[in-house]
Amino acid sequence: MPALTRCEIGSKFQGVWKKKEKSQNTQKRNSQAATMNGDKSFGIPQLCVRINTLHHIRSEMDVLEKRIVTHLRNCESAHLEDFSNGLSKRFELTPAACVEGVQQLSEAVAYKIVFHDLSHVLWDGLYVGEPSSSRIDPLLQELEQNLLVISETVHDRVRTRIITDIMKASCDGFLLVLLAGGPSRAFSRQDSQIIEDDFKALKDLFWANGDGLPADLIDKFSATVRDVLPLFRTDTESLIERFKRMTLEAYGSSARSRLPLPPTSGQWNPTEPNTLLRVLCYRNDEAASRFLKKTYNLPKKL
Repeated sequence: MPALTRCEIGSKFQGVWKKKEKSQNTQKRNSQAATMNGDKSFGIPQLCVRINTLHHIRSEMDVLEKRIVTHLRNCESAHLEDFSNGLSKRFELTPAACVEGVQQLSEAVAYKIVFHDLSHVLWDGLYVGEPSSSRIDPLLQELEQNLLVISETVHDRVRTRIITDIMKASCDGFLLVLLAGGPSRAFSRQDSQIIEDDFKALKDLFWANGDGLPADLIDKFSATVRDVLPLFRTDTESLIERFKRMTLEAYGSSARSRLPLPPTSGQWNPTEPNTLLRVLCYRNDEAASRFLKKTYNLPKKL
């Protein structure tokens, strides 16, 4: 996660620095992607086939159990105690292992798509420079292509799980861009409407006019983003006062003389000091920059 910085307000060289950083990051990530994509066994279709395999094994367990019991009952050498003791256990570990395997592979597929395969449009593209000219549309287009591949490949009984995990990963990535996107990103209060509209477009992709995920699932797993977004349209002075109040509540009287730098918890929350601090770090105005300079002496560039 990039170190905290404050915005460089109105610098003539801002675009140069952003372009340079974006170019370096893109080159590094493209190199990593080329290395990973060389192994086809970790491609999305291949991982989906593994999920299908585990789901098929799990679904066949009940049938297999019934066949074994029927066969043993018809076996002349079978004894009554065989059914009262050993057969009562049946398969205990395999079904649970299959379910766990599907869960782990589903999460792996989701986070591979969002944070690896689409890093060039998420981490290296979304809101870099001017937010109005680097919006979410390229990410949505490539995300939709991946969703189509999964819909055509994965068994319908596990499809909802995988697409839900992709939506969760997408929300995580969206928040990471907003709260830990590095000095190549900055947001004014006016940009809050752009961010909210883009987030609605992201949810609409998974809603798919009622053919996608259920609305309650979308609301459940997008709740954190929904709670954090109002901070981006809150005025800077209110954010600073809220940050001071939350920090004092968290650290007590010891924080009165000097506000401690809150640690990064990774659990974003509109009432959590680190989340509030990060909104201020990416706030593109003089008041936020002065506060961060005076309180923590944060640099303008890494």
